[in-house]
Amino acid sequence: MLSILVTGSNGQLGMSIQEIKGQFTENIVFHFTDANELDISNEKAVRNFFKNKNYDYCINCAAYTAVDNAEDNKDLAYAINADGSKYLAKVCDEYSCIFIHVSTDFVFDGTKEEPYTTLDQPRPLNIYGASKLEGERLIQKVAKKYFIIRTSWVYSEFGNNFVKTMIKLGKEKDRLDVVSDQIGSPTYARDLAHFLLKIILDKNNKYGIYHFSNEGVLSWYDFAQAIIKLSNSDTKVFPVTSSDYITKASRPKYSVMNKEKTIKTFGIKLEPWQTSLKTCVQNLN
Repeated sequence: MLSILVTGSNGQLGMSIQEIKGQFTENIVFHFTDANELDISNEKAVRNFFKNKNYDYCINCAAYTAVDNAEDNKDLAYAINADGSKYLAKVCDEYSCIFIHVSTDFVFDGTKEEPYTTLDQPRPLNIYGASKLEGERLIQKVAKKYFIIRTSWVYSEFGNNFVKTMIKLGKEKDRLDVVSDQIGSPTYARDLAHFLLKIILDKNNKYGIYHFSNEGVLSWYDFAQAIIKLSNSDTKVFPVTSSDYITKASRPKYSVMNKEKTIKTFGIKLEPWQTSLKTCVQNLN
């Protein structure tokens, strides 16, 4: 029986793991914790939390993910995304606990015109991406057994995300303007949760950095159109450029990630984004 600690368990991914955990209770004992119980930015708190416990894996879902707010809260973003990740990884290494960490496509600057591989040089455009990249670097310094999983455009039935926002606005507004010049791939948090648990159940030891999202490439405008259609809304969606929709933090124009390494290493088949989106919208409705 494997013992798994899940940090940040009240976020989208943590909640998605909780949603599917019943499928794995014969093989796994789950321990869910959130910021109220474990402040990962406090090294002493992390050490005390691990005392007299024996976790086989730690899935770190804890993160500061408010991209625009991070521009004004740099210290907090780094404390959680960089220092917190390091403290967890270091203690996991000392306790022979395999560390699984979730990172982001925002480590890239979006200037490439083909999918980013794990060998491409990261160049984040904003504080959020920079803090997540620093977390990756610190993990690699202090831990030997780790998986860093970069993902993108995460959505789910839980928390605040683009899909839920579009459904809500589709009920309130006749028109939506959505950027059409930012290109990427959505990730259904439940698909990501299944993937992380597959790594564990397969006892895979090919540690390193991997990319994960659903299959397919589209713009936020395309994504919004699909969401509105699936939610049976009459709202009209219109494309605008990033220059028409100014945000505090810069976003990469192209953040599609190459997942061939992930598919080959773990023997998985990635769901098309359309299939997973349909499932999520049906659940929300």
